[in-house]
Amino acid sequence: MTFPRILISAGEPAGIGPDIILQAIQQSFDADIITVGDPSLFANRAQQLNLDVQIKPCTLKDKSGSHEPGVLKVLPIDLNTNCESGQLNPVNAKYVLNVLDTAIDACVNSQADALVTGPIQKSILTHEIANFTGHTEYLADRTHSPLPVMMLATEGLRVALVTTHMSLSEVPSHITTKNVSQVLEILHHDLETQFGINNPKILIAGLNPHAGEDGHLGKEEIEVISPVIQHYKKQGMNIIGPLPADTLFTDKYLKDADAVLAMYHDQGLPVLKYKGFGNAINVTLGLPIVRTSVDHGTALDLAGTGKANAQSMILAINTACNIIR
Repeated sequence: MTFPRILISAGEPAGIGPDIILQAIQQSFDADIITVGDPSLFANRAQQLNLDVQIKPCTLKDKSGSHEPGVLKVLPIDLNTNCESGQLNPVNAKYVLNVLDTAIDACVNSQADALVTGPIQKSILTHEIANFTGHTEYLADRTHSPLPVMMLATEGLRVALVTTHMSLSEVPSHITTKNVSQVLEILHHDLETQFGINNPKILIAGLNPHAGEDGHLGKEEIEVISPVIQHYKKQGMNIIGPLPADTLFTDKYLKDADAVLAMYHDQGLPVLKYKGFGNAINVTLGLPIVRTSVDHGTALDLAGTGKANAQSMILAINTACNIIR
């Protein structure tokens, strides 16, 4: 039997990334799980958490096999300086990027089948990359992908975004025919190819309150969103909208929908995280590699305490396995 190889980037070393990885690998997976990071970091955190873990440094040339519960296979990348739980240190920003770059390159070069990312601290990474906005944009740049699409998913709800990490004042200028069309095409394509959903039903939110109310509260729906929807309906897509975001997220609409396309970050994600925070994952669509992630941040106050919840990490690993299969 051939097992998919899943790489996990450890993320911010001072956060809960190491904690949830150490907790997650206590269970079995039908995959070869390799974490990219500093073995000493994991050894110290395991001791801090009183977890019995066997840490095995490895290379990507090693034979792939099924994950053994309690065994942490690590592709070694050294920290730039010692790390204390919950204490950010800008010196380790380069380490975080080295870990991420190593994992991305391995997936691009077919040395691994998928990447699961641990949470990062954007404020630290701006010490290395000015205006660093997040995993999604960084992955797109590193893989030369013109348009990544962020989608979060929990049981009974998937939400994808036309725009991601930008100020609210910038959003309207990015709601263009080209952008909405490209994101919709990627979402539709990847729901079919990665999630096995035939002709998925997609609900599309308006940008403005009440979906513009016939132009009285904004014209983006009339000038951009509705024409895009009509165009793709004629091509056979099962799409509905533009719908007012304040009523879209109700059982009336969601009960038989496969995904929601929201116009901006805080239009769609607060609802999803309210419904499934800690039991949700982030999937980046539109990339040449499979990437999933946890639905939360670094939670510095929980690092090393044993109170971090690994459920989202476990779901991210299992989802990556399912997409590969």
